[in-house]
Amino acid sequence: MKKKTSTPPVPEFTKNALTVLERRYLKRDQEGVVLETPAHMFSRVAGAIAAADWKFDKKADTKKLGDKFYDIMARLEFLPNSPTLMNAGRELGQLSACFVLPVGDSMEEIFDAVKYTALIHKSGGGTGFSFSSLRPANDVVLTTTGISSGPISFMRVFDVATETIKQGGTRRGANMGILRVDHPDIMDFIMCKADNKQLNNFNISVGLTEVFMIAVENDENYDLINPRNGKVAGTLNARKVFNRIVTQAWENGEPGIIFLDRLNRDNPTPHVGTIESTNPCGEQPLLPYESCNLGSINLGKMAKDGQMDWAKLKEVVHLAVHFLDNVVEVNKYPLPQIHDMTLGNRKIGLGIMGWADLLILLGIPYDDKDAIVLAEKLMQFIHDEGHAASRELAKKRGPFPNFKGSVYDRRGEAPIRNATITTIAPTGTISIIANSSSGVEPLFAVSYVRQVMDDDILVEVNPQFEKIARERGFYSLELMQRIAEHGTIREMADIPPDIQKIFVTAHDISPEVHIEMQAAFQKYTDNAVSKTVNFSNSATIDDVAKVYHLAYTMDCKGVTIYRDGSRDKQVLSTQKREDQTQRMSVDEEKTVVKRERPKVLKGWTYQMRTGCGPLYVTVNEDKAGIFELFTTMGKAGGCAASQSEAIGRMVSLAWRSGVQARQVVKQLQGISCHSPSGFGENKVLSCADAVARAIQSHLADNGGQEIVKEKLAFVKGACPECGGIVEHEGGCAVCHLCGYSECH
Repeated sequence: MKKKTSTPPVPEFTKNALTVLERRYLKRDQEGVVLETPAHMFSRVAGAIAAADWKFDKKADTKKLGDKFYDIMARLEFLPNSPTLMNAGRELGQLSACFVLPVGDSMEEIFDAVKYTALIHKSGGGTGFSFSSLRPANDVVLTTTGISSGPISFMRVFDVATETIKQGGTRRGANMGILRVDHPDIMDFIMCKADNKQLNNFNISVGLTEVFMIAVENDENYDLINPRNGKVAGTLNARKVFNRIVTQAWENGEPGIIFLDRLNRDNPTPHVGTIESTNPCGEQPLLPYESCNLGSINLGKMAKDGQMDWAKLKEVVHLAVHFLDNVVEVNKYPLPQIHDMTLGNRKIGLGIMGWADLLILLGIPYDDKDAIVLAEKLMQFIHDEGHAASRELAKKRGPFPNFKGSVYDRRGEAPIRNATITTIAPTGTISIIANSSSGVEPLFAVSYVRQVMDDDILVEVNPQFEKIARERGFYSLELMQRIAEHGTIREMADIPPDIQKIFVTAHDISPEVHIEMQAAFQKYTDNAVSKTVNFSNSATIDDVAKVYHLAYTMDCKGVTIYRDGSRDKQVLSTQKREDQTQRMSVDEEKTVVKRERPKVLKGWTYQMRTGCGPLYVTVNEDKAGIFELFTTMGKAGGCAASQSEAIGRMVSLAWRSGVQARQVVKQLQGISCHSPSGFGENKVLSCADAVARAIQSHLADNGGQEIVKEKLAFVKGACPECGGIVEHEGGCAVCHLCGYSECH
């Protein structure tokens, strides 16, 4: 009899997953034509990663191992981080998502770091920095007898470099900027993103110390330390600083906080260096020049008949650890310093996604105590099996080179292959591919509306909810639309109470439960847990303060919060007196007569650079003054051209109806889109912003008064690529429809 051979699984994807794969992951030719299927992508990755076994065993059956790696990816049971899916088996070969670079206190060191950042972002990675070594603003610079411009000034240099590099990549560069709470510039750092118009390529977090937190508890002052000489440079009241952090986070979600002493308490190689920073989403503390390779197990595939399948989970954990250790080996590192530091510690970060899906399959509400208990049990299992798998590898391949002197060595433990094993990362795009919930987050929504081309409305429904609704006979399109409008199914009479209880969304859960869940997973995670604590728009500053205190007392390593709507609106500054003098009564408004257009008008055309190409803005005047505006895009057609034409028509109507030109400028300037152009004062944020600038130029050139810029918040309410809902999770904003992420 012929031996039966198993057929490789054919991956099944949702429409959204296929869209994300085609846009960001699948190999293309120079003309942009897709050259591989998703199955080919998994095969490419599996073969490239399995080939590392030859380095340790010339007789290794890499074909068999590659088949196993392919199977767990094709079945969507495990996926590595995005750079591995994109680049394994291809020329670039850079497979890491996370890097930390040092920033020294000299011009040479600072601009070396800028150069290294550009190289990492070009290769698809994100970078974390501590700016705590930089001397404060206005401090002395002995070599030039000048004064220092301070950390925040140099952060802007990194921000501009990131802005430049990301415009040509498939994966946006992102940064984490951290400053110690005892740095003399800490108050300026806390406020550096207050207007949301700068440092938009940075997440920022304040590095809190145990000394500071004790001072907060006791309402005491604490010392500020000048990093140039280590001397005390002043004092601040700890509670006032803490309250400023909390207030600013309440305002717009930043800064986050990390507990530096806890990161170093769990630093496995203190003899190699001190941890000062994390990757952009905060879950991966790293030494300077260190990188980490991440991957996530899809827990939605780890249940069988309403029960946890522990045997299957063990098998996938061991394969995933083997996979990630091989990634360390075959990776092409962007810098020799990163190569040496990463191979010295061989850190990997095995995490999870689909936690909310698993709870639904097991019939456990996310906000139930049983969920917290299971979280601890599950993560302890993954931790123990992951460490066991790493020790098995160490028997064959040896421990990580810096093992001697490490915490494992000092505790007398058996050799281990990887300095860290577990990390819980946000899984924005790979969870779309896997059709799973993200990381350890709850469901964002049970149902939501998606608007596509030609104004068609599609209702997206959680697949498990739709399946149950159809089976139990309460499914209807009208109900799904109502759920999308409400954002929750709590207290909806059409839905059975037991289903309401299980399908919990992010805003159904108290902030305290978010922290309890984060702490439960953190207890058995080597690195850190990326999670966003969601607040309703009505939450108070005190509510945020309580959560920050709770994160500290429950031994979390950091926390990121997001208050609903705090970054989703444009905030226009108003001048009441001016508005009152210019506001027309209802009767006056009815009597406004639109000026008729003469046959001949005098006009000026201004060429403006935008992220969508050149925009030509023509301003025409009649005898009474400014009259109408036309726009022409350098490349005809498309959404940008049609929107610009619409702006021109509305501006013309406004002017002919008596609205002043400067009022139009006030409404258009500062509007942001996903594709800005230029830098500094010349930065054009959108086509609307370009039109405002053209009008300003016209007014200035023709005797008008130039308008003072208004402070406008960066718009983050909708995805800039597809218009879908942006979810705030893991310290980032992610669209689960098209895969857009502001962090990578």
